[in-house]
Amino acid sequence: MRTRFAPSPTGPLHLGHAYSAILAHDMARAAGGTFLLRMENTDLERCKPEWEALIVEDLAWLGLTWDGDILRQSDRIGSYNARLEPLAEQGVLYPCSCTRGDIRAALSAPQEGVPHAVYPGTCRGRPMESRRPGDALRLDLQRALDALRGHDLSFSETGPAHPGRHRVDREAALRTIGDVVLSRKGEDIVAYFLASAFDDADQAISHVIRGEDLFDFTPIQVILQHLFGLPTPVYHHHRLIRDETGKRLAKRDDARAIRRFREDGASPADIRRMVGLP
Repeated sequence: MRTRFAPSPTGPLHLGHAYSAILAHDMARAAGGTFLLRMENTDLERCKPEWEALIVEDLAWLGLTWDGDILRQSDRIGSYNARLEPLAEQGVLYPCSCTRGDIRAALSAPQEGVPHAVYPGTCRGRPMESRRPGDALRLDLQRALDALRGHDLSFSETGPAHPGRHRVDREAALRTIGDVVLSRKGEDIVAYFLASAFDDADQAISHVIRGEDLFDFTPIQVILQHLFGLPTPVYHHHRLIRDETGKRLAKRDDARAIRRFREDGASPADIRRMVGLP
């Protein structure tokens, strides 16, 4: 087993992050496997070195150890964009000049309770030669799925909510995913799910352990894996840690930040107990 914890250094770790990191770490160690730490910091405006330093400090305080050096996506943005060239040659990419706000939202990791807006195809059909500075690159999902006819677009899930083998439904993907943004020219930013797919392959990740709010986003990663000839790991989407109202914890919940618990005298064992881990 090779797995990873991949936070975005845009704020402090909270109890939900701690649960995900501890679970991935413990599963890897129990299997005699490898646990890696990756910083998903492609958003250079929001990701800060001080947040990364605090994340590393919190994880070490929790008693977690990782193998090898920390991988930082910000060091690899150029390689992500270069690896898009084969898709352009296959005719499954097109430039998009829609608003920056819309495109930036599309590049972010999905959030529970925030619906994914399916792109209406305004720029679909534009040739790559028409790309201008500031344009994004979108995946023409229908063409991509046509190119993958005959591929086994499926993945194995071991999480408690959706165990078993899941096949990507073509019509559902067109209806609910649509033509996603993969990168934006001139700003050196790439989509969360694209960078993650490349990194999982490059780091030989065998098991992706993450929150169940990302389960519905897995099909687009499977599609990209097949387009680029990458392996598909096993997925394990775990339960989310929620507040007393049932809402998923977010980085704005600073009162539940690991830093706060440390300052209040909690121990790593207390944190494990709070998230329901031995």
